[in-house]
Amino acid sequence: MSKEMIEALDALEVEKGVKKEVVVEALEAALESAYKRNYNQAPNVEVTFDQKQGDIHVYAVKEVTEEVFDSRLEVSLKDALLINRAYEIGDEIRFEVTPKDFGRIAAQTAKQVIMQRVREAERSIVYDEYSQYENEIMQGVVERRDNKFIYVNLGKIEAVLGKQDQMPNENYESHDRIKVYVTKVENTSKGPQVFVSRTNPGLVKRLFEQEVPEIFDGVVEIVGVAREAGDRTKIAVRATNPNVDAVGTTVGPKGNRVQAVVNELSGENMDVVQWEENPSDFIANALNPAQVIAVQFNDEDNERACTVIVPDYQLSLAIGKKGQNARLAAKLTGYKIDIKPESEVEFVDDDEVNNDTEDATPAATNADATPVADTPTESETNE
Repeated sequence: MSKEMIEALDALEVEKGVKKEVVVEALEAALESAYKRNYNQAPNVEVTFDQKQGDIHVYAVKEVTEEVFDSRLEVSLKDALLINRAYEIGDEIRFEVTPKDFGRIAAQTAKQVIMQRVREAERSIVYDEYSQYENEIMQGVVERRDNKFIYVNLGKIEAVLGKQDQMPNENYESHDRIKVYVTKVENTSKGPQVFVSRTNPGLVKRLFEQEVPEIFDGVVEIVGVAREAGDRTKIAVRATNPNVDAVGTTVGPKGNRVQAVVNELSGENMDVVQWEENPSDFIANALNPAQVIAVQFNDEDNERACTVIVPDYQLSLAIGKKGQNARLAAKLTGYKIDIKPESEVEFVDDDEVNNDTEDATPAATNADATPVADTPTESETNE
């Protein structure tokens, strides 16, 4: 070894942020293993690295005993006193046993240790950099694909886009630039691993934050997102400022803000609804664009279940294609929603039928106010 090793350790500390002491500690441990392996020595060996001169010394550590049974591990008190009259039984004495040809082994071992530490440092830097982007949007370039993943280049690392995270209405080709949502960053034995998604509801939320300054600033909040990726999404918004129209602000002039999100998601439909503290009002809003006559919470066994009454001609609109509108409304509100047409309700007061949704809400919250037919309809949707 030489001072070149010291210079290499100093450079490693400056360029990679790896402390010299950490590398020296790992180097000494590796050299001990190398010495024992190559010279078939007992386990009582210590290796020290001189950080000033760059020299390596190997020592055999022996215990002072009255009688020696193993000369590799023990030294007699008589011999110890010849070295220093202060030694007593039980003390340990270090004898230098550095082989003359140990330099070659030491150099090879040092190279391996330093390379390993460099790799670990680089992995740690990449992990620290990308872990802060967890639950955030990043822009990447599609690199390649295999049977399991599409690999997206995020700069210093390739992220993986699993099949379940790929939009069903999108085709990903090499060199395509796409925005992805970072769902998880792991520090594995093979290095940091970044998982991204195009289907996660968080992607919709972050896209609206980018397009709507009021959402980014917190003037308008996204309370919930229910998504069937590639087809339709419902988001519930509310304003922290009573003078701000949450829905109008989110949609933007002539719908340009919501259209920007739709375009980014390859035409995925967006329903922006007003969040309301009153569950009846919120459920009615969530079923937009269908009109709602009344919302009744009439299931004593399930507080999160309700029956929604709609005009007969609005039934298919409320349910949606293959039940999608009702299904997304149930996800958004957290309620099991059973949709019934007005004609199947046994009794509804004429005044109540003609009232708008807001006027119908007080009656709807009473489970006994408006009994409904016992026969279930195929519009019942259970999230």
